[in-house]
Amino acid sequence: MLILGIDPGTATTGYGLIKVRSATPKTASRDGDRGKDRVLELLDYGLIETEKDGTKGERLAKIYEQFTVLVKKHKPGVMAIERIFFFSNAKTVINVGQAQGVLWLAAQQMGVQIFEYTPGQVKLNVGGSGKADKNVMKKVVFDMFNIEAPVGKKTHFDNVADAIAIAVCHSKLAREVKK
Repeated sequence: MLILGIDPGTATTGYGLIKVRSATPKTASRDGDRGKDRVLELLDYGLIETEKDGTKGERLAKIYEQFTVLVKKHKPGVMAIERIFFFSNAKTVINVGQAQGVLWLAAQQMGVQIFEYTPGQVKLNVGGSGKADKNVMKKVVFDMFNIEAPVGKKTHFDNVADAIAIAVCHSKLAREVKK
């Protein structure tokens, strides 16, 4: 199963693509979930970034276009996306909601099944606590897949880590539902 995790935003949308497969006896002790009956493999990750001086329509169109390219390239069966849960800034929630809408539309048009998870669900299922902070979450994701955030210029790698965590969360919760 290929799961595309998405951390939506108008300026930056993080994505992380993981492959879930059954573990063999040899791989069970090496997998990212520490010996469970499946292996998680990180296939791709990155950012869809838009220009801050672009119009809202241009920015949303770029998100749509880059997302569809990503889906056509990898053909995931599932998109797991962060659900807007709480924001103190109404402008932020509207912008994130618009980006989510574009991503939902593109996924629906391309036949990708969609699942939503709140930040608390992701933190609980990946970080071990519904109140895990960003640093804990990044460390878990980075350790799980042996990756490092780029150094140097300011990046939005937190969005990538969040997207990967959302995909991992889905892999865990989807398994529980199938049992």
